[in-house]
Amino acid sequence: MINRTLVRTKVVQTVFAYNYTEGKTSLAAKKELLSGFSDTYSLYMMMLDFVNEMVAAAEDKVAFETERAQVMHEEYKPCLNFINNRFATQVFNNRQLRSYMEENHLCWDAAHESLRTIWKQIQEADCYKEYMALEAPTYQDDKQIWRKIVTEVLADNDELSTALDELEVSLDKSGWTTDINIVLSYIIKTIKRFEDEKGAQQELLEMFDSEEELTFAKNLLNNAIQNEDEYKALIESHLENWDIARIAYMDLVILQVALTEIMTCPNIALEVSMNEYLEIAKEYSTDKSHKFINAVLDNIIRDLKAQNKLIKAVVID
Repeated sequence: MINRTLVRTKVVQTVFAYNYTEGKTSLAAKKELLSGFSDTYSLYMMMLDFVNEMVAAAEDKVAFETERAQVMHEEYKPCLNFINNRFATQVFNNRQLRSYMEENHLCWDAAHESLRTIWKQIQEADCYKEYMALEAPTYQDDKQIWRKIVTEVLADNDELSTALDELEVSLDKSGWTTDINIVLSYIIKTIKRFEDEKGAQQELLEMFDSEEELTFAKNLLNNAIQNEDEYKALIESHLENWDIARIAYMDLVILQVALTEIMTCPNIALEVSMNEYLEIAKEYSTDKSHKFINAVLDNIIRDLKAQNKLIKAVVID
């Protein structure tokens, strides 16, 4: 699940905290990085369990409307498409999810107010109305409605961000609000993988795509910390009309980690490394930071190549 794009972001965040916190050790930074990965995986599990929360809200609505109809002596025939959604039932029964939620004491209790608002948003969405109008939804329909809820309702949802802020405090987690969009992409990937016949045994995404990703993360962090002085000196020597003290602190950290990867990971193409850290700059620093970082890295790379100090893979079209 956790790929190199997310690894790079987490390492930048960890190095930022390490450099900014006086007396912090490299061992503490490593623990913080691994804890960050664990928290992201917990968010993935929570967002799968979100399906169960919404079905429960639908069940509560039907129960309320049924009781109201009985009191008013009115006929009421609810549409049960959402409640009987086979994908949702499969998520509810998933053994891996249930075990993880119980072992890590995860729940949505602290965010019930936000969940009610999101449930209203789902009911107002066109994709929900279209799904509820189906006479006999197929398993693919059941999966498709959840893909649409994720992309059309949950993506960039302020109420979801509020819920995650509340949960971070109650569950002692971190990074959930900033990680949510990439985690939602993992949820989409998971939905696509689901197969009706696998039932409760459906495999979920593992924390890391491979052991190589974890090794890459540890090495990137260790080298960034150990070679901090060398990289900062290299950065300072390639600044044009700038003092290093005037650089935005996040920009300096992004440059530090980018140089770490460029200089210590020869099997990763230079273009890949450059593009990844420019995207991080666009997401986490100022509007002009990516242009500044690109210019500084270009100057450094030009000199390293001239001195035959840079060995990198190349992208072949």
